[in-house]
Amino acid sequence: MSPDGKSDMSLVVMKFGGSSVADAEKIKACARRAIASRQQGHQVVMVVSAMGDATDELVELAHQIMPSPPKREMDQLLATGEQVTVSVMAMALEALGQPAISFTAGQIGMVTDDVHTKARLKRIDQARIKRELDAGRVVVVAGFQGVTEDGAVTTLGRGGSNVTLVAVAASLGADVCENYTDVDGIYTADPRIVPTARKVDRMTYDEMLELSSLGANVLHNRAVEFAKKYNVPIHVRSSLNNNEGTMIVAETQDMEHIVVSGAALKDKLARVTLSKVPDKPGTAARIFHTLAAGNIVVDDIIQTTAEDKTATVSFTVELSELGDARKVVESLCCDLGCQSTFEDNLAKVSVVGVGMRVHTGVAEKMFSALAAAGINIQNITTSEIKISVLINREQGKDALRLVHDAFELGKPPRKAK
Repeated sequence: MSPDGKSDMSLVVMKFGGSSVADAEKIKACARRAIASRQQGHQVVMVVSAMGDATDELVELAHQIMPSPPKREMDQLLATGEQVTVSVMAMALEALGQPAISFTAGQIGMVTDDVHTKARLKRIDQARIKRELDAGRVVVVAGFQGVTEDGAVTTLGRGGSNVTLVAVAASLGADVCENYTDVDGIYTADPRIVPTARKVDRMTYDEMLELSSLGANVLHNRAVEFAKKYNVPIHVRSSLNNNEGTMIVAETQDMEHIVVSGAALKDKLARVTLSKVPDKPGTAARIFHTLAAGNIVVDDIIQTTAEDKTATVSFTVELSELGDARKVVESLCCDLGCQSTFEDNLAKVSVVGVGMRVHTGVAEKMFSALAAAGINIQNITTSEIKISVLINREQGKDALRLVHDAFELGKPPRKAK
């Protein structure tokens, strides 16, 4: 113990996703992994998701009741999945002789804003977690959920347990942050679509942030934002073995020799287009302010102007948000006197790599590979370390495989000279 009475033990925060806790045997296996870490001299916090397909089953149940359930009630319903897992995980630990205690988000003061179904964390009360750790218990925390200042239950969106993991690790100053899943780490592309995809040993926060926002589902982009902000390295690894996974870390200079680190596909996109929009200052601001007020996340914005002093504004949204976007845009068009169209058959294919900052020819190689296969590019967006193209959804998987092969991502990277 330190002079102030606190433990000198290092702290490990480990998160187990739904597939890792899908049944009793898998829950016991996760419990044994936590106990092994405890026996190595670490304090342990476990963050867990709902078991298996529990969240999908709850969503289906809600839609059997009504087609568009209120978001507040959806949060109240979906948060029950994690509440089941934390309690049975604590039981599994106790059955194996390890004192444990489970907490919902409300019980540890995991406060969020009031945006239901995709809330953002504001703060965590560390005191209760630390007391239980210092008492020798493994603390099991419900991922994915939070509470508002008024005590209403919220959820953090799909993949939100990863956000909980990193937020808890950052808040407690954890020494190790481990994300256990059913894959061995981060791959150069989704191995279910690209058989030649290769596991990456290290990836930067910026690369992972881009890939997460572009369709890679292993880590939520908001979790990566937290990790980068608080410099929390994340070890993404399998719950099925003890192999080393992928470390998500701050950028180092030797990473720049790898031009492209990964490719991603987001295949459930829709495009919204407003035409005959008055081309005058403030109109675009009004459009996107109204969308933001409706909590609709937009991407790939394009505006073009015509000689008749009108403009065409288009943007993409997740297919799941098209219904909400349609309502907002149709109301806007009534006020602005413009027209709206909606497309729901789009996909986005992207390549990401910090080496793009210092290497040329990346765009040409990507576009040539797609052109040779007869895949038409509808839109292009770029950043310092990313190139994305919008294409027809039915060509998405083929396009992902093509660009993965074009950059030879299945081969081990060449060593820096």
